Amino acid sequence: MGIDRDRFAEIVQKCETSAIGKHLPTALYVHISALPALDLALQDYERYARQASQQIQGATLVKFNTEQPKLSYLFYPDFDIDPHPALYASIQVNLETLTVNYRDYSTSENPPILHRKETFVNLDYPLYEQFFQLTRIEERLGLLDKSGFIGTRREWLQKLHRRGVNIRGHEIIQKKDNLVLTTDNLTPRIDRHKAAIVRKHLSRPVRAALEAELFVPDTTFFDYGCGYGGDIERIAEQGFQSSGWDPYYRPEEALISADIVNLGYVINVIENLVERRESLIKAWEMTQKILIVSAQVLIRDKIDGQLAYEDGIITRRNTFQKYYEQEELKTYIDQVLEVDSIPVALGIYFVFRDETEAEKFRASRFRSRATTPRITIKVRKFEDYAEMLAPLMAFVTERGRLPIEGELAEEAEILGEFSTYRRAFKLILQATNEEEWEAIAEKHRQDLKVYLALTHFSKRPQARELTPQTKEDFKALFGSYKQACLLADMMLLTVGDLENISDICQASSIGKKYKNSFLIHISVLEKLDPLLRLYEGCASRTIGRLESVTVIKFHLNEPKISYLYYPDFDDDPHPALETTMQIDLRDLEVKYWECDRDDPPILHEKEQLIPSDYPNYEKFAKLSQQERDWGLLEKRNLIRKRQDWLKFLRDRCVILKNYRLYWCKDADPYKLKTLRAEVARRKRKKQSKKPVNN
Repeated sequence: MGIDRDRFAEIVQKCETSAIGKHLPTALYVHISALPALDLALQDYERYARQASQQIQGATLVKFNTEQPKLSYLFYPDFDIDPHPALYASIQVNLETLTVNYRDYSTSENPPILHRKETFVNLDYPLYEQFFQLTRIEERLGLLDKSGFIGTRREWLQKLHRRGVNIRGHEIIQKKDNLVLTTDNLTPRIDRHKAAIVRKHLSRPVRAALEAELFVPDTTFFDYGCGYGGDIERIAEQGFQSSGWDPYYRPEEALISADIVNLGYVINVIENLVERRESLIKAWEMTQKILIVSAQVLIRDKIDGQLAYEDGIITRRNTFQKYYEQEELKTYIDQVLEVDSIPVALGIYFVFRDETEAEKFRASRFRSRATTPRITIKVRKFEDYAEMLAPLMAFVTERGRLPIEGELAEEAEILGEFSTYRRAFKLILQATNEEEWEAIAEKHRQDLKVYLALTHFSKRPQARELTPQTKEDFKALFGSYKQACLLADMMLLTVGDLENISDICQASSIGKKYKNSFLIHISVLEKLDPLLRLYEGCASRTIGRLESVTVIKFHLNEPKISYLYYPDFDDDPHPALETTMQIDLRDLEVKYWECDRDDPPILHEKEQLIPSDYPNYEKFAKLSQQERDWGLLEKRNLIRKRQDWLKFLRDRCVILKNYRLYWCKDADPYKLKTLRAEVARRKRKKQSKKPVNN
């Protein structure tokens, strides 16, 4: 048979994909009775190992090592009768040399023991259900948390003692009242009030509403489930009428309707499914204009010291937490309230009472900022009316079109002098660049197309549901709303063409380009080709973006968008990546990572991600050029993470300080001379490639 590299790679692959057995990082464990159900390649592999020893009779488990071509036979003689049987002996076979190693645990005072016995056997094993029920109860009690500390008999018995339970047969007995614990009588008391947080600043959801300018003058605010009341106080400080209620901290306060109601991180701490639903409905009934709903999302499933309960977990502080997936949270809100909630950030949704206002908000999120064209030509008549015409110029900059009757506060004064807005704007064109105004109109036209294309994924508004101002936008920029919808749908048909998306990315004047990805700073998004904005919008409109996103990554070999957070992007020459959120556009699956804080991935050549007018662009660019001249960016695989980068700088006798590179003063003189010569040679080569001007 011969266990060569390719053969072993096949075995590893079969182990990793096996539906039978218990998977650990470096091995697959299978009960001896389940061997006939394994893949034929694994059966042959085990039979080959069996030839090396005649002592495997009575073995209980077979361990397939996935790091080395080794296979072990483990003996647990009490597997069926002991809920956590002890290891009696093991036989390890090296399949390269067919040598055998035997270890005896029969006299050990603290032998290794087994947990989760049902994972080793097939579903038809006679005792499978008994094993499975025991594991469920142990999980509910938190006995299997920190699995690295319960692997031996002594550690396991100590944990049982601390938790006040014994195990008799395959039943768990509560010591204090000799009660046999089952999944039915494990109903813990939840201290919901302990989930409240003392905040020094506004909560993320309420801050998001403020930043979105939803708090207009005279807005009233109510915080449903306000905890300590921090948001109530800070909204009141902003000059708004603010109140709230909490069943523990403010039970006497009245439940009153308000323009904006906040249900902040409430539904995720209610363990009772009926109460959770009722809280959401009650908050919606109190809402006059906008409901803010937020919940914890995308947290790792297994957190030490937490107990699975209902559809969430019980924490060490005896609070309940339901960790939603982002799309799961939207589905829950929409189904309970029969609405189309709007994702704002991770775990934060806005629900508008008025659908027209909801569409207005959605459209505003895809409106680009524009700068009013400068005065380029001295026109005496314009100078006389410059102050009067300033509001008209600002309006056209914001909307990309001329106002209609009633849209401009200064209407009477302007029309009294010019009769029509068109005549007034003609004077403006005499003093400014007409092409800049046309570019503004085109930008707004593309904004509206992107917005309309994305309404395809929910419910496209009828023309009658649009605000008068938005209706006029479509009429002025497209001729009609129907024509705008047609163009948006045509645009949407092309967004799934990844080859076309890739070509647009490679042709972009801004952005960091790789073979299978394209990265930009968040500030660049509205300046991108409309199709790229639509591609990104397919993710952000449905799921929302990572809060404080710094960089957006377009995946070009599969339909995915990633949001990356570099908290020190502006200050650190090579900022560290802190968190990443990736959205698969095929099924809206969301993945979230927190990077290793001691050795995170870092960013090089920041200036490639930003426009030339970005603050400190020149400083970023000069450093990158110096790093290229000194040969520091050539071996990308060696400088991807912070510790590797710092080691590389040390090896190259380089110090980075204040966005400048310096040679180490205490470096070996000969090595330093060689490195300086390399830099000089690189610069000469670069100079020789420059075109010669005749």
